[in-house]
Parts: sequence; structure tokens; C-alpha cells
Amino acid sequence: MSLRTSFLAGVLVAVLTGCGHGSDAPALPRAEGLKTLTAGASGAAAGGLPWDGVVEAVRSATLSAQTAGRVTEVQVDVGDRVRAGQVLLRLTSVEQRAGSDAARAQLMSADASLIDAEANYRRVSALLDRQYVSRATVDQARAQRDAARAARDAARAQLANADQQTDYTVVRAPYDGIVGARLVEPGESLAAGQALVSVYAPGGMRVQVQVPQDQAETLRASPQASVLLDDGRRVEPEQVIVYPQADAATHSVTVRLPLPASGPALMPGTTVKVVFPAIGGEAALPVVPASAVLQRGEVSAVYVLRDGRPELRQIRIGERSGGMVRVISGLKTGETVAADPVAALEWMGAVREGEKVRE
Repeated sequence: MSLRTSFLAGVLVAVLTGCGHGSDAPALPRAEGLKTLTAGASGAAAGGLPWDGVVEAVRSATLSAQTAGRVTEVQVDVGDRVRAGQVLLRLTSVEQRAGSDAARAQLMSADASLIDAEANYRRVSALLDRQYVSRATVDQARAQRDAARAARDAARAQLANADQQTDYTVVRAPYDGIVGARLVEPGESLAAGQALVSVYAPGGMRVQVQVPQDQAETLRASPQASVLLDDGRRVEPEQVIVYPQADAATHSVTVRLPLPASGPALMPGTTVKVVFPAIGGEAALPVVPASAVLQRGEVSAVYVLRDGRPELRQIRIGERSGGMVRVISGLKTGETVAADPVAALEWMGAVREGEKVRE
């Protein structure tokens, strides 16, 4: 990576974070001589063109360690079918069993103390009837009995918690399903919360699609879709669910399509094409050269010219092909963008430096 590109990537997130907070800053002069291009449409904007969707399981769980320990045995591997309650792996349980034994001994001691306190209270109460002891002595015996009872209850709770920690050393399948990922091996030491295996139920699948926020109302008014598989088959979803809010970063809305249980077997994570008759597909989206897009991790942006001045804007990108990138959200067809984002940034830096010199 060149020095100029490294500098640009380093300031990308900072500049994006600051967008929209500099309304009091003086307007920049027009970017004369800056090479620009127009975001064009990637194809005919006919309705019913396909969108990329991702298949996911309706019931999917990543099981995590609920207690610390070392993996002693892993009984399943990726692709294995498991039954609800089946043992998937085991962890060492020496510390957990020792904790259970200590809690059990504490409970036995608390039980004995309670028996003694109850017996003492009964004796003192009988003596009070004969006026051999004072009321204060009886009250003290009652308080000791109540304290012993509370200690017994606390010891029971502690034993239950200790036994639960021991149970956590055996990891079981939450339901009938398929092992999607095996994330640990025998001998590994684990901390509580570390992922172990993932399991999904193959009976229910759904597809999730990201569409621009300006298309959400159209889909809500006409919730129709078809899922196109790689082998040419078409699956009609049971429902079209449009999320009620957009992603603030990408300005896109998630659409969920539950698939019929009687449909073809699909694997979670695979991609499919989705057709919404009410809206156009990705072929109707704007495209720009990949060289015009700034990338920092998951963040993408372009310099859009407004009134002849470059302005950094975050976008959500889609498919890449032949050096071009489809922009799913954040940019409209016909908008003007800087062809070289590095040059745009350098131009802005030069302008700012000029302003400092004049000050």
C-alpha cells in the first residue's frame, strides 16, 4: 500500500464520523480540475431483476462454554446429525465437583445448626410458660433459629449453583439438528463465554436480503417475492417481512423471506437470487469504478461532488465485476463522484492548509 493510500485509509473513519457536524465551517471553493465521473446504471432498470440474498437457518445456535475448563472430549464433527440432549463435548470438572462437594458439606453443617437452633427455641419456649426464662431469652432463641434457617436456605442455593457449574461441563444439543461448525479441539483450555460448536435445525430456512431504504415502502405495499436457486428452480416464500427500521450506517433495509418446509434442502450461508416484482434489482443500481471507492474494513465511501465541492459519503457496496462496483445504498445514478479519492483528499487538505496560512 502506498503512503498516500495509507494516509487516506487512516483518516477515512475519522472523516466519516465528522460528517454532518461541521455546518459552521466555511464552505470550500469549487474543486476546479479535479477528475470526476458520473455514477451510471449497471443495466436496464426493469422491475423483477434479482437481488443477492443469503440463506440462514430459522433455528441456529452457537453454544458457548458456561464455565471455565479444558476440553477432554469432542464427540461430534461438522455435518453430524444430533438429537436433542445428545452430548456434544465434555470439559474437565475437577474444580466444579470440588465446589459441589464443598457446598454439600456446607449444607449439611447448616442443616445441623438449624436442627440445634430449633430444638433450643422449643426448650426456651417451654421454660417461658413456666416463667423460668425471660421474654428476651425467647426472642433471642427465635432470632437464632431464623438465622440458622436463612443460612440453610443460602447453603441450598449455593449447592444448586455449584451443581449447575458441574452440569455445564457437559455440553448437550439444544434440539435435533446438524452440527454447522466445530470450534474447539480436545486439550484446549476455555474461558467462560468461548464458542464451542454451532448447531442448526435443517427443517426451517429463510432468506435475508438488503434493499435500499427508499424501496421499503414499495415492498410493504406489494409484498411479493420469488427465490431463484442456482439450478434454476424457483421457490415462493411463505411471507415477505420488511424490517421496520433501516441500518443507519448503510441506509438499507433488511427483508426476511421464510421458506416453506417442503421446499428444497438449502445450506445456511449459501447465496441465492431474489426477485421482487414491485422493485428493480441490483442491475438498476448505480455503478462506479472500484478505484473511486475508499475502503477501511467494513466501511466504504466515495467523494461526491456537491456544488462542485467534494464531500465524503458512506456507501454500501454490492457485487464487483470487471473493475466496477455496484452501490446498493448511499449513491444515486447520475451523481458525480471523484475518480481519484486520494486526489480529492489531497485537494481538500491543500485548501485547508491555504486557509490556515491566510489566518
